[in-house]
Amino acid sequence: MNIQAQPQSGVTPPSPPSTLDDMRLPVPMMRDILLKTLFRKSVTTVTDTAAALCLPRMVTQELIDIAREQKLLEATGTLNANSGNEMGYQLTDAGKARALDALAQSEYYGAMPVPLDVYREQIKRQSIRDIQVTRDQLTGAMGHLVLPQDLLSNLGPAVSSGRSILMYGPPGNGKSSISNGIRDAMGDKIYVPRAIEYSGQVITVYDPIVHSKAETVEEDPSSLRRKKGFDSRYVRCDRPTVITGGELTLDMLDLKYNPTARTYQAPLQLKATGGIFIVDDLGRQSEPPQSLVNRWIVPLEENKDILALQSGEKFEVPFDTLVIFSTNFHPNEIFDQAALRRIFYKIKIDGPCQEDYLKIFAMVARKKGVPLEQDALVHLIHEKYPTIDNVYANYQPVFLIDQMIAICEFEGIPYQMTPDLIDRAWSNMFVRDEVIVK
Repeated sequence: MNIQAQPQSGVTPPSPPSTLDDMRLPVPMMRDILLKTLFRKSVTTVTDTAAALCLPRMVTQELIDIAREQKLLEATGTLNANSGNEMGYQLTDAGKARALDALAQSEYYGAMPVPLDVYREQIKRQSIRDIQVTRDQLTGAMGHLVLPQDLLSNLGPAVSSGRSILMYGPPGNGKSSISNGIRDAMGDKIYVPRAIEYSGQVITVYDPIVHSKAETVEEDPSSLRRKKGFDSRYVRCDRPTVITGGELTLDMLDLKYNPTARTYQAPLQLKATGGIFIVDDLGRQSEPPQSLVNRWIVPLEENKDILALQSGEKFEVPFDTLVIFSTNFHPNEIFDQAALRRIFYKIKIDGPCQEDYLKIFAMVARKKGVPLEQDALVHLIHEKYPTIDNVYANYQPVFLIDQMIAICEFEGIPYQMTPDLIDRAWSNMFVRDEVIVK
């Protein structure tokens, strides 16, 4: 069996348990997950069972021994040549009955969950608030963007603090791209539990859609110098980023109960622990922005969130997430002052000046293979932009150049830039106010 090498990272990995006592889970719960896993998956050896449970072999053997003492498991009496001549195990009739009974209570099987209190300890070791992002890191992550230097000066301390950020300003100026750049500037890895346990209930956390699994270096079994692996109940991942937009509703921030499997799925903000939660297009949701921010008051101020089980029992979970709100509205239009006080940083993202706009335009044209023509640029700047009071936006170069490319491809001519093509592209960027006769 390959052992995961402890990666070189600033984050201290969770140590694998050495004994059942280290698990800090009820033994009957662990035994039932073992039985359900054997029932649902075709595993028979200790090695394969340990892999299915994401436990060390020695701990799995302890669990198997307990099940054998209770007459729930029995040795098959044969050695499996394909598994290093390991002894095989199978459920007894009593074991099958117990597995079915346990499955009726909860369909969860496989990776053994991590107790919530144990996960709290790991969150402290990999807190988003311990990250120090330098100007070089932020600049490197946003090198594809043309941004004013004072914007980076404001963003840097905000990101390093791990506190909430509100980015606002007119649409089309890169608020979403800046949010993604902040994510990319955080280059280290953290450990995400496959599932956590609270009060006997299992809550799945690891989500391949949200979490990007990092490559794991595997040790050579024949190596004389082997490094201690991390607890494989966790998955080593990039710091997660959850992005929501107009679809965000308050119930998406609650535990999601699956009545068929009788297990819970972590809400979005818990999946984002140790990473970033981006609320894009704030003000476009069905919920009023004030209501959404009110939901975050306790997490933002006290670094903890409160969730509820189906039974109504409420419990605290750590809130260790950089929350970024992004809106096209002015903050005073959608929040009261009490709500604004709770958002630590407010950063306005304006459109580019003419100089930066031309830099963006040239960069996009070069990337897309469209030659720059001075006559066309002069026409654009002196004839077209005065009609909209010289208001520049970051999205406009991409829009205009894509339009010109589409026209050239339709006409069967080489990519080019002319005043006429500028006019045709411009006509699609805005819709004139007019009365339509029905």
